[in-house]
Amino acid sequence: MRIDLNADVGESFARWTLGDDAGLAPVLSSMNVACGFHAGDPAVMTSTVRLAREHGIAIGAHVSYRDLAGFGRRFIDADPAELRAEVRYQVGALTAIAAAEGAAVTYCKPHGALYNTIVEHEQQAAAVVEALVGLAEHGQTLTLLGLPGSLPLRLASAAGLPTAAEAFVDRAYQADGTLVSRSRDGAVLHDPDVVAARAVRMVTDGVVEAVDGTLVRLRPASLCVHGDSPGAVAMARAVRAALDAAGVTVGPFTPAPAAAA
Repeated sequence: MRIDLNADVGESFARWTLGDDAGLAPVLSSMNVACGFHAGDPAVMTSTVRLAREHGIAIGAHVSYRDLAGFGRRFIDADPAELRAEVRYQVGALTAIAAAEGAAVTYCKPHGALYNTIVEHEQQAAAVVEALVGLAEHGQTLTLLGLPGSLPLRLASAAGLPTAAEAFVDRAYQADGTLVSRSRDGAVLHDPDVVAARAVRMVTDGVVEAVDGTLVRLRPASLCVHGDSPGAVAMARAVRAALDAAGVTVGPFTPAPAAAA
């Protein structure tokens, strides 16, 4: 058994610090690096890329709505053409910084409200996928990381892009496999032991228990721990220790082949 362990990182901004990326790095295999639209700035992106390279961690572009004030967690009724351009802009910024540091961006993961919106929003999902298709046509093929069976993963696969499904060890699930809104109590889990047990079950049994008791089936290639959660480092370490104890190898994910390939 093998699984990727990712976290959202690089979410500090100027003099404002969020999360403990250095504490997370030793237990991760992938880092979703904020690209300046919900958090992060060029200096933070550079230091985060250096940290990932130092630990041999895969680097992903964590793209978002243009929403620094709301940390990218507010829906924006973005024009699809504008959203497509903004996704490319963010990927391009991180790609240039990574190249200057001798590293490469290998995947893309939408953040926050954009991540949840495109699960069902056809125009915005298409815009994100089209942004990546355009990059692939000019030599940069990125894997799209997202919810299992979600619209953007289906569109990306049909367009010839590699995809990878992820599960969230520290978020509550609804019976349909989507995440419980952060506006609801209990949407974010904080107990490291509970989170670690969920992680192992996700990998070994392929299920997670929804808030109504339903067992949601999933086959994640990657597990996510939110780097901005209180106690994120303790949770990530607990998850890694539990996976190691269960005989699960932690390493960068292998993308699913594109349907059009």
